[in-house]
Amino acid sequence: MSNTDMTQSFTLTRTLNATPEQVWHAWTDPDAIADWWHPRNTSTPRDEVEVDVRVGGHYTYTMVNDDTGERVVTGGVYQEVSPVERLVFTWGEPGSDPEDTPVVTVTLEPSGGGTHMTFELHGFAGQPGDGFVYDGWDEALDVLEEYLA
Repeated sequence: MSNTDMTQSFTLTRTLNATPEQVWHAWTDPDAIADWWHPRNTSTPRDEVEVDVRVGGHYTYTMVNDDTGERVVTGGVYQEVSPVERLVFTWGEPGSDPEDTPVVTVTLEPSGGGTHMTFELHGFAGQPGDGFVYDGWDEALDVLEEYLA
């Protein structure tokens, strides 16, 4: 029985001043992930990023709070990998049951020399101001935008 309510979700969008190939690289290259995949005032040490970007491949990364040193390890399994278009992966604790873990879908569409990116998270009802999942991803996508600039 699943404890994750997949009917709960939120969506974030960005129009990025980068090609779909550049955005895809940011989501799939471990060096790039270490540079941006975290909210503000946190960092992701490069030696704590592992990705195997293929269907069934796993990833893990560690976010470190720059002020307190608190560490949060996150991971999941890639469910769909359509280069430069769509990336679907579970998102939770490493080793979590993929059938009972929130799922992230990132869709990339060319848009006037840039990329329209849609980020959807199913399995969590985040909302602006929650100080947690929604706000964390919203800030991380802001960091992505700055990384790509």
